[in-house]
Amino acid sequence: MLIERIYDEDLAQASYFIGCQSKGEAIVVDGRRDIAVYQDLAAKNGMKIVAVTETHIHADYLSGTRELAAATGATMYVSGEGGPDWQYGFDAERLYDGDAITLGNISVKALHTPGHTPEHLSFLVTDGAFSDQPGYLLSGDFVFSGDLGRPDLLDEAAGGIDTRFEGAKQLFASLRDKFLTLPDYVQVHPAHGAGSACGKALGAIPSSTVGYERLYAWWGPYLAANDEQGFINELLDGQPDAHAYFARMKHENREGPAVMGERTPLPELSTDTVAAGLAADTLTFIDTRGNREVHEGTVARSLNVPAGKSVASYGAWVVNPETDKNPLVLLAPDQDAAQEMWDHLVRVGIDNVAGYVTGIEGLPLTTPKLVQPEDLDGFDAAMVLDVRNKTEHKDGHIPGSVQLSGGRVMWHLDELPDNGPIVTYCQSGVRNSVAASALRRAGYDVVELDGSYAAWNVFKASTAAATSN
Repeated sequence: MLIERIYDEDLAQASYFIGCQSKGEAIVVDGRRDIAVYQDLAAKNGMKIVAVTETHIHADYLSGTRELAAATGATMYVSGEGGPDWQYGFDAERLYDGDAITLGNISVKALHTPGHTPEHLSFLVTDGAFSDQPGYLLSGDFVFSGDLGRPDLLDEAAGGIDTRFEGAKQLFASLRDKFLTLPDYVQVHPAHGAGSACGKALGAIPSSTVGYERLYAWWGPYLAANDEQGFINELLDGQPDAHAYFARMKHENREGPAVMGERTPLPELSTDTVAAGLAADTLTFIDTRGNREVHEGTVARSLNVPAGKSVASYGAWVVNPETDKNPLVLLAPDQDAAQEMWDHLVRVGIDNVAGYVTGIEGLPLTTPKLVQPEDLDGFDAAMVLDVRNKTEHKDGHIPGSVQLSGGRVMWHLDELPDNGPIVTYCQSGVRNSVAASALRRAGYDVVELDGSYAAWNVFKASTAAATSN
């Protein structure tokens, strides 16, 4: 048996390629929409992808299940659990608790493990060529290394009302009745790692075991004592902000993401073409440089989505394909870099990219407004906006500032003042530049705090030291 973990650092998301080497068949679990990585693995190992499945209706990225099935002819399997409100809207084989997918000597058995979502499945894998007992659990967003999938996302991002309490009870029961009944040696392979918003304290270790989590995870003592209420209280306390785009992911994944098919390479666009599109507001420019470069000058009304490991995450903060219909133009050094950025964007359903340019010369430029930390107290701001997470704000913030995380701000514009400058900040300036660019494009008078909270802290500390001397 072959198990390959494919990890996306952008979304802290893991998908899995499981293959039977004797029969040459493979299944992909929780795949993403840019599917070349799975096709390459199949070709490398002389296998055919015959099945694709997913653990649940994802919130943080668009599923590649339909994309892979269309490209390979594989059979799709999705959960049939969770009741009528949690049924998928597209044709696929339904899996229920105890159902199994067989690939040669390999058995992939579905376990209904609700809590994170009502329909959630985990997959218990048995390598029949080695043993008749299961050895691996693909736990999805149920059990992470050191943590659990949060049960409050349906309230935070999918319009639920107080579903977190029932979800927490379901998580307790899933741990007690499913997870902790497995042998301690079973390896646990979760769908997310550190940095995901699907839990509050995910470990960076890629896998664990049932026994290790039983003994050392924060929830272990509560299960050992059968303390359901204590478990619920700690589970729900301190969960991070959920990104607003999660609601769109839930809806599209339930109904079935659009199948893109083979994408043609992105073309390099001429400066004249882009300038004309910007003037007519038929194109949206994505400045992919870091915030310090952007502050020296950027394309007017552009969005800042810095290149690197967070293109999908930041892109979904500032581009909503349901309302933003303009094709995007990416700033990229070459076609390969542009193509990689596009791969990240399609993971969150941002498919409409017209092409790329390699520079901003000849385009309409502007310089974002900044305020220095030493000038903030005397600045007449209509609002000082903290775009960090609520847990960061709680740990320390600029007095009088209002917290609204960067992943939610564009969906809560009614909470912002209609007139007057808004001073924005995050921890170091990266997230702030992303959110500020979207607010500027929406017509707000935005002034970024140069260096953000870190620089303000240094200024305040130096001021206090000078006063004490």
